[in-house]
Amino acid sequence: MRVIVWGINYAPEVTGIAPYNVALCQFLRGRGDDVEMVTTFAYYPMWRKRDEDRRRLFRTDNSNGVPVRRCWHFVPQKASAWRRILHEATFVLISTIRILALKRPDIYIVVSPPLLLGVAAWFAATIKRAPFLFYVKDLQPDAAVGLGMLKTGWFTRALYGLEAFAYKHARRVAGISPEMLAAFRRKGVPEEKLILIPDGVLLPRPDQIPVRGKFRAQHGFTPEEFLAIYSGNLGVKQGLGVLLDAAPLLDQNIRIILCGDGAERETLAKRLRDQHLGNVTMLPLQSNDDYHAMLVDADVSLITQQSRSGNAFFPCKLLMTLAYSSPVVSVADAESALARVIGEGGFGQNVLPGSPNELAATLSALARDRERLRSWGAAGRKYVERFEQSQLLERFAAELAALAG
Repeated sequence: MRVIVWGINYAPEVTGIAPYNVALCQFLRGRGDDVEMVTTFAYYPMWRKRDEDRRRLFRTDNSNGVPVRRCWHFVPQKASAWRRILHEATFVLISTIRILALKRPDIYIVVSPPLLLGVAAWFAATIKRAPFLFYVKDLQPDAAVGLGMLKTGWFTRALYGLEAFAYKHARRVAGISPEMLAAFRRKGVPEEKLILIPDGVLLPRPDQIPVRGKFRAQHGFTPEEFLAIYSGNLGVKQGLGVLLDAAPLLDQNIRIILCGDGAERETLAKRLRDQHLGNVTMLPLQSNDDYHAMLVDADVSLITQQSRSGNAFFPCKLLMTLAYSSPVVSVADAESALARVIGEGGFGQNVLPGSPNELAATLSALARDRERLRSWGAAGRKYVERFEQSQLLERFAAELAALAG
């Protein structure tokens, strides 16, 4: 089977959608499929390209046997709503040109965001006479309107129209959570088109789990400090301000760590300096090995979402967190997919957005209740086994073979 995966994120990016695109491509290649990736030059979550990638229009890399067709796109220094639209539109335009120059596949896997890629996929699929599966990781228009990044009007109506167009012309529409499939149904996507394809995770063996204390020793944190760690994209959608609101309400032995990069990093760093928050530490994005060591040393992992950022969104970082038996404290709307799985799995506690007092009280109580943390860690590891990556990818490959066949 010949497959082209088409999406804006890929290695060497290590957070967000990229690792899951990498896993999919390498799994298909391992099965003997002819797979290519059409993507950009790496930019996420720093929102800047590497020096060696600047001013390059196209390049083909070989990543563990997978041809990676990279295309130029605009990356804004400061990401506003309109700059993001231009950022995505340039990728859609340039990558479509690249797609049309490639040999016809049996099927396209089109990963959204960007939403506009669905329209480009229809155009390419029509010319090439190949079906496409629209694999949606986030409902962009819903999130942008919910966060107030876009005002309801003619432009948002146009976006919803483009979204409906992509759903109509895709052979299948895949989502990563039951809430996302429910949203597709409300948007009029027929049941026979829908596929649930959750993100998966590689479950580490006991001998692959780092020794406790490595991360603390590397960064000068004592064994007595209670570490509540957020790691990943530092963006508007994450609503990280609530962590800084809660920090002054905590004992100094409870430390909040913000680890990562993104559009809001400088804003958060300035606020941290202005408020003289001695129990908050900012760290850069960690390598895979250091990230795993951090999860082992975290007393709790923090996963936050801005209110109304999209209740169907399922943060993929949760899976890796649970794979390393880290308990979770989330900040999310009560009806969100994140809050649902935490209640379902019994591996953490959810706090509503805009509730720094409740968040501080929760962290303070957990600092005195190590037994509950151990119980949550064990429950999380058990829960995440249903997301074992190879099993989910086998099911995905079977769906692709049926569609291409």
